[in-house]
Amino acid sequence: MGEEKTYTERFKLSGEGVLSKVKEVMREGNARRLIIRNEDERVLVEIPLTVGAVGVLLAPVAAALGAIAALVTHCTIEVERVGEKPAEAEKAEGDQPAS
Repeated sequence: MGEEKTYTERFKLSGEGVLSKVKEVMREGNARRLIIRNEDERVLVEIPLTVGAVGVLLAPVAAALGAIAALVTHCTIEVERVGEKPAEAEKAEGDQPAS
């Protein structure tokens, strides 16, 4: 049996956009883990997700994220997803200059 393929996406958001983005990611259903980092790239919260627990976890996660959103002005959401990376995500990464 082969390993599951995963890929990571990063979204930079202002505090008020965090909760809506997390809800969107959870609804999509292919997220394995969410990591929210502050402007200094420090991990504020890491949320492992499983398919069956998403509905159960949404309320307490939403409350915690609301508190985080009130405290930060900008943050990064890192989403680990299961499956093949979409072509548009690869193209977007390829367009960025190398550092």
